[in-house]
Formats: sequence, C-alpha cells, structure tokens
Amino acid sequence: MASVQFGQHAPAARVILHLSDTHLLGGDRLLGDRYDTALHLRRTLEAAAATGVRPDAVVFTGDLADLGEPEAYRALRDAVEPWAEGLGAPVVWVAGNHDERPALREELLDAEPTEEPVTGVWDLGGLRLIALDSTVPGWHHGDIDAEQLEWLRAELAEPAPLGTILALHHPPLPTHIPFFDILELRDQSGLAAAIAGSDVRAILAGHLHYSTSGTFAGVPVSVAAASCYTMDLARPGDAVNGMDAGRSFHLVHVWDDTITHAVVPVVDVEASGFFTPEWTARMAALSPEERLEAFSRKRP
Repeated sequence: MASVQFGQHAPAARVILHLSDTHLLGGDRLLGDRYDTALHLRRTLEAAAATGVRPDAVVFTGDLADLGEPEAYRALRDAVEPWAEGLGAPVVWVAGNHDERPALREELLDAEPTEEPVTGVWDLGGLRLIALDSTVPGWHHGDIDAEQLEWLRAELAEPAPLGTILALHHPPLPTHIPFFDILELRDQSGLAAAIAGSDVRAILAGHLHYSTSGTFAGVPVSVAAASCYTMDLARPGDAVNGMDAGRSFHLVHVWDDTITHAVVPVVDVEASGFFTPEWTARMAALSPEERLEAFSRKRP
C-alpha cells in the first residue's frame, strides 16, 4: 500500500474488519444439510487476510454458533484466534440470537458460563468500541434490558478521543423482508435515548444475512452479510430465502470526520490485473499534476 497521499484525505486513522453470522456447528456438520459453514468461514478469513489490511480489531457481530454447541465455539476459536494473531488484531465476539451465553462465555471468553450479557469495551488507540448483547435467552428476537442500557450510558458519559462504535447483533433498522420484523430489535427508543448526545459515530450489526445500511437516531448503521449463507434479495420480500452465494465482509475505515463501510465479496474470480503495486509506485513517483495528466485526462 502506497504511503503517498494521492487525494485530499490522509490514510484512515483506524480500520476494523467486520464479519458476521458464521453459524458454526459442532463436528463440521453442514447447516441445513446444505451450507458448509466451516469451509465458508475459512474462505472468508483467507479473503480478509488477502486484503493486506492490518486491522485495529476484528469484530464478529453474532450468531457465532448455530446451535450454541461448546464444540462449535471451540472450532471457531481454533480457526479465528491464530489468524487474528497473525494480523496483530484483537477479536471482539458479539452474541447473536443463535448463540447460548453460557457456552459462548466459557469457550470464547474464558469466563464463567452464566446467562450474564456478553458485553465489553475496547480502546483501539482512542477509538472506543463497545459490544452490546441484544440477545434474549430462549428467543430469537432482540432486546436490550434497562440494566444494560444504564451501563451503556455510564460508558458513554465521557467521550473518547476518536469517538465510539457500537457493535450488536440485531440491527436497529427496518427491513423490507416481512418475517425479519418478527425478530427485530425491540425497544429501539430505549437504545436511542441511551446514545442521545453521545459520541457514538457508527453501529455495526448482523442478523439479516445481507448487507444493508441506514441511520438510527442520527447514527449510521452498517449491517454485514453472513459468512455462512446469504439471503437472495432478487425475489419478492415474502419469498426471500437463503442461498449458497453472495458472502462478504466489511472493511470499516475510520477517519476523524467520517467512517466508511466497504462490502468485500468473498468470490473465486480472477481480477483484470490493470492496477498493480508497480503501477501504484509509478504514480507515487509523479507530482500531483503529473498524476492527473497520466491518469485523469481523457484521451481521444
């Protein structure tokens, strides 16, 4: 990656890899006898590493295991932790509706196997990342109870130098797929009140199995698609189903004045090869005016 600043913006201050919905099963079983979630996770991790990005954190926004099996969490940890260590990045595990808190806490966090919410705070060099637990034990819809909202208010009482990013499983967004509304995040007004006037700059979520974005209480929300399978949106909303394609993850770049969320497809296709490190190095050796002449001017 070139160190020369080609445009108006300096490199991002922080970068986060945002992945979601791995839905691992114990024993490498296929999900629904159709989706090889372990294989798709490995392919996603390979694709993320191939970007060359050295992230400040790797965030998995829930549904880590499909049935909450201890062996599934152990397999997930075995696959992800050495990979993340190679990138030099901490891993942030967020609980989803398919997860079981006791097994997640014991197998991924080395914590007591209780029903306590899975929450945490990370200081990424001045950027604060807060993981919330929107799961409701025994149910698939989402909610954040009053005690957790009070804890969130206390954490947000003092701003962080680069602001705060929230990560949770159930996105506080509407969806055009009718059945997802049944499993939505409830009491969204309570969450909105908890973050009102705070330094929250972005919200990361999963759950929907397709990439989407919107705003919540004036805060941008970015939903990452699943690594296991995605929803085929090329259908009417009441006929949307899962498909073994379209998997992706997000690259979250944090600047002082903005945050971007790039959707990175996980595909096995050959790129054109026009842009190369050598091409970038040639551009870096030119003056700004020469770069415009070489690359921006339209040729007859």
